[in-house]
Amino acid sequence: MDDIKLTTLTKFSGCGAKLGPGLLDKALCGLTQPIFPNLMVDFTTSDDAGVYKINDEQALVNTLDFFPPIVDDPYAFGQIATANALSDVYAMGATPITAMSIVGFPLDKADISVLRKITEGCLDKLKEANVPLVGGHSIQDSELKFGVSVSGLVHPDKVLVNNKPELGEVVILTKPIGTGTINTALKKGWASQESINASMESMVKLNKYASEIIQSYPVKCCTDVTGFGLVGHSCEMILDSEVGLTIDFKSLKLLPGVNDSIEKGAIPGGTRKNLEFRGSFVENLETLSDNIKYTLFDPQTSGGLLFTIKPEFVDQILEEMESNNIDAFIVGEVTDNKETIIIK
Repeated sequence: MDDIKLTTLTKFSGCGAKLGPGLLDKALCGLTQPIFPNLMVDFTTSDDAGVYKINDEQALVNTLDFFPPIVDDPYAFGQIATANALSDVYAMGATPITAMSIVGFPLDKADISVLRKITEGCLDKLKEANVPLVGGHSIQDSELKFGVSVSGLVHPDKVLVNNKPELGEVVILTKPIGTGTINTALKKGWASQESINASMESMVKLNKYASEIIQSYPVKCCTDVTGFGLVGHSCEMILDSEVGLTIDFKSLKLLPGVNDSIEKGAIPGGTRKNLEFRGSFVENLETLSDNIKYTLFDPQTSGGLLFTIKPEFVDQILEEMESNNIDAFIVGEVTDNKETIIIK
């Protein structure tokens, strides 16, 4: 059982297993809690992590992320799940300081040595991030799941949030798109080795380096693109605001094999959920081809950082990203089409 393909153990893959945004909205809408004066960010804004002010110099950032396997190799799965969870802290402009693992393990389907390999991958990625694993919790489960909770620190005045874009700013993403489609093709046996390798390389890459660069510029709005896809997370940026976004599809960088996988029918269930819930925000949705729609709403796992920045800093930050082997690119711009997205 120790050489089993992990993706055969689960129905869903990676962040594609998330509850759809519509269901989450239905579950959480209207829920309230007491006012905590030091609570800076909570679940009501759909941000990447919670933020609690400790004092005038420090705020605590907390997040939790776990999911079923998105690749067959246990070590790589541990790396990806860890990079994905750390990303939420990096998206807030924070530095992660500790991590704890969360495990659901099917003892009747996989040998416990698989969990050891997953944890090895987790530890190696945490080592790269300079973050200790301080503990965790495990249960028996019918399907394999792994992830980590992460705590981080940030100055209260330097927290990056997902809902403060300013008119005229340029929107930039730091990783190519397509992991959901590629990994669905992998489960179906349709993915080429080139696309599998490219997807794996993207998912294991820490957003630490991009975040450090972003923090050196006057950026206020940042999130990471994960299970709700590029448009889904773009929507979170403009909800309840006076601005919208224009996305230039031709400028987007896609992983190799994305178009081919979509044409073969490798459409994640999460793509359809995202399209159903957030499609109404796209003003010209009905004019778009299915390929474009499925790409824009593709659920990403360990995706890149999506942020907005003033035009005068764009060339400089893209050059700095490139010199640090970060495949960043312009997505579009913040416009005055209130709470809507236009695809060019």
